[in-house]
Amino acid sequence: MAELAPVTQDVVREAIEELELAGRPVCLHASLSSHGHIAGGAKEVIDSFLDAGCTLLVPTFTGCQFEVDPPPDQLLERNGWDVIEAEKLPGRTDTVYSPDLNVVDENMGALPAALLQRPERHRGNHPLCSFTAIGPKAKDLIEEQSWDDVYAPLRELTKQNGVVLLAGVGLNRMTILHLAETLAGRRLFRRWATGVDGAPVAVPVGGCSEGFPNLERMLGLLATETPVGNSTWRSFPSAEVVTTAAAMIRTEPGITHCGDPECLKCPHAVAGGPHVRT
Repeated sequence: MAELAPVTQDVVREAIEELELAGRPVCLHASLSSHGHIAGGAKEVIDSFLDAGCTLLVPTFTGCQFEVDPPPDQLLERNGWDVIEAEKLPGRTDTVYSPDLNVVDENMGALPAALLQRPERHRGNHPLCSFTAIGPKAKDLIEEQSWDDVYAPLRELTKQNGVVLLAGVGLNRMTILHLAETLAGRRLFRRWATGVDGAPVAVPVGGCSEGFPNLERMLGLLATETPVGNSTWRSFPSAEVVTTAAAMIRTEPGITHCGDPECLKCPHAVAGGPHVRT
């Protein structure tokens, strides 16, 4: 495939206009490297959305840095859990997560890391799966996220007529489908992070997402797309995605299975998720 001309800010702005994203909250999942060369990098992408009046929401996960081994008496059944792997985790972390921190897992990509450096950004309060937003409605999207409510920003996105934008990535990166799983009746998995008292605290997190492309036959009907450089942007209305995906999961629970016979998360999710103690 021939290399296209560099993706300029004008190209990004044209894509925003083509997909009718201006002025709207946008949850962006992006592989910037899939576009070819982007003039100005992540900074110019962020600025293009802000110039269009968008509120940009991105995942800024830190599980690789803050997840810890749970106490034996907190282990749950049907939790997508490999006890042997869990024992390799630290018993606690020296730093307790705070929204003021700018750290993010390396595998999240360049755009979340760049957005966290903006002084006007708002970061959610979840130690493993925070979201960060910037723009006119950033505070509204973020303020309800807590250690007990991981997907509050995505629920708010659906209420704000927001969209999910996949820029060079597939449905396996569409985090809002974990929210659809909860609407379909599944319980989220639990993982642990160091609390302010130094003890491990259980928090809800999503499971395996590698089977989410199986939802394409219906979710694809909701997508609007346009080429950007070497990549393709696909825009989805967030509220319709959640209700459509939840209906599919209720009708065919196994549709989200990734197909890996060694995956523990998928069969446990299909079965309804962990037995959470109350």
